[in-house]
Amino acid sequence: MTERLRDDPDFRRYWIARALSVTGSMVTAIALPVLVYRLSGSTVLTALVTALESAPYLLTGLFAGALADRWNRRRVMVSADLVNAVLVGSVPLAHLLGVLSVAQVLVVAFTVQSVYTFFDGANFGALPVLVGRARVAAANSAVWTASSLIELFVPPLTGLLLAVLDPASLLTLDALSFAASAFAVRGIARALSEERADLPPLRPRVVLRDIGEGLRYLIHHAGVRTMTIIGSVQSFAGGGFMALIVVWCDRVLQVGTSGLRFGLVWGTWGIGGMIAAVSLPRLLKRRPPAAITLYALPVSALLGVLSPLSPNWVVAAVALLVWGSAYVLVIVNAISYRQQVTPEHLLGRVNTAGRMLSWGVGWTLGSVAGGLLGKAVGIRSGMVLMGLCAFAGVVVAWTSPLRKIAAAHDPTAV
Repeated sequence: MTERLRDDPDFRRYWIARALSVTGSMVTAIALPVLVYRLSGSTVLTALVTALESAPYLLTGLFAGALADRWNRRRVMVSADLVNAVLVGSVPLAHLLGVLSVAQVLVVAFTVQSVYTFFDGANFGALPVLVGRARVAAANSAVWTASSLIELFVPPLTGLLLAVLDPASLLTLDALSFAASAFAVRGIARALSEERADLPPLRPRVVLRDIGEGLRYLIHHAGVRTMTIIGSVQSFAGGGFMALIVVWCDRVLQVGTSGLRFGLVWGTWGIGGMIAAVSLPRLLKRRPPAAITLYALPVSALLGVLSPLSPNWVVAAVALLVWGSAYVLVIVNAISYRQQVTPEHLLGRVNTAGRMLSWGVGWTLGSVAGGLLGKAVGIRSGMVLMGLCAFAGVVVAWTSPLRKIAAAHDPTAV
């Protein structure tokens, strides 16, 4: 009988590491744009923080994935966590010394995510090796369920803390979470990489060849390719929304940038994510990954348009709950699918290539577009326009090979 994930001590260490890191990162995801908004009062600069969360994938993503497939994944993950602990910790330190500037906050936001691309490339390949491909969906469900629970409780708590503490001070929690994550990953006993003794020496030409190998797999695999395109479109719309969410809460919903109502609006997305993560393993027993994407995507697109139109913060919270369920379901489903179908030696490269196109290109451009639209046509109108873009992904999905892939692998088909 296969050991349950919760009875696996190494998976528990991995799960704890991810939960700790997500907790700190969730605090930073809220506190950082609030910090820039309070320091500058600028809609564009606040939106730029969201863009800088994903922009590093455009510059380092492909190289990080190729190198993570060659290096010891555990070492890469631990090193990345420790470096980011120092980087994030520099913000509260500068605040304490009275020398903190918007420029430093933006540089730290960009640099932390650049380092994280290496962690992400190693982490994506480490999980299938740790738990086995048959348990990848269940493992991702466990990780995303924890993340969603954290997103449920941390935003309201962060909102309350922002009412009494400076946002820069809250980043201390993220710095500590990175250090704790490194300690937990270091304690995993099993290998997170398969032995590859026949690798050629590390040279620029070899790295470029490795990158090309990962890109070719992504392009030629119909399912992975289509889900990556869809992810790019959805990320474009989602990035535009998230770039404006702090200003939307303040100026449209009039709940400010701190307090319980602000935290609840932000936190309901986590409830939706938890519902999606818990539901995915059960849904995969009834429908193939391609079918789940086909049906979750239109719901996500529709809620992306309706959420900004919410007349008050209560309706907004409910809309974000439903939208979060569909949006996260598409994401977790696509990640699990890539991990199940991609050869082990390509996992890091294919993941970071996909993340570069969906997260790096889509989220970055969407964040910039959202900030510019919010300034040009107003916050609510800009968010609605960004939401409408997600319907392009629906069209791509329903006219793509996903329909044939779904029909061919549907366990309920006669």
